[in-house]
Amino acid sequence: MLTLMQDPETYAGGTGEMNEIIANLLQLIELKSAKLYLHSQQVANYAVSVAAKMRLPREEIERIRTAALLHDLGHVTVPNAILLKLPYLTTRELSVFKNHCNAGSYMLENMAPCQELIPYIRYHHERWDGTGYPKRLKGVNIPLGARIIAVVNHYDRFINPCTQNWEKTKAEAIREMFSLSGTAFDPDVVRAFIEALGEE
Repeated sequence: MLTLMQDPETYAGGTGEMNEIIANLLQLIELKSAKLYLHSQQVANYAVSVAAKMRLPREEIERIRTAALLHDLGHVTVPNAILLKLPYLTTRELSVFKNHCNAGSYMLENMAPCQELIPYIRYHHERWDGTGYPKRLKGVNIPLGARIIAVVNHYDRFINPCTQNWEKTKAEAIREMFSLSGTAFDPDVVRAFIEALGEE
């Protein structure tokens, strides 16, 4: 069952220091955009369901949950004028936008409790076929946490029934996810996500 989480203090599943860091970073995201904050919560919720469906260890599920909450942290460095134009960006604007993966991970570099989250945040826009960014990683070279976030991020941003201007049925959404399996996304992750969706 997929349910929206609310309390930032419970997100990290770790120390008080870690919870405080996550709560502060989430506040930055909320100040940037209420919609981005809600998206971050939804992506984290979906990511936990997928990780649990894949029977990952509890500690890894918690890492993925926290990284998913912060996956778009780098958006705070992207001008609103660019974010509002998505997806209709010039080449220069697209370059600025794509840097949000690195920007978010750089913001965590000096925070000792967050080191394990950095690869998941930095590489959540890599693609299974190696055509993603920022490093054009391919297949299993992409960290599993980043592969999970990639799937649920795409779903929530583009084809979630809860988003505005919804025009797809759930069946159409599932077909679209399957169509991206093996090119954009890890087929095993897509399969686990579809199974998790079926339990909503």
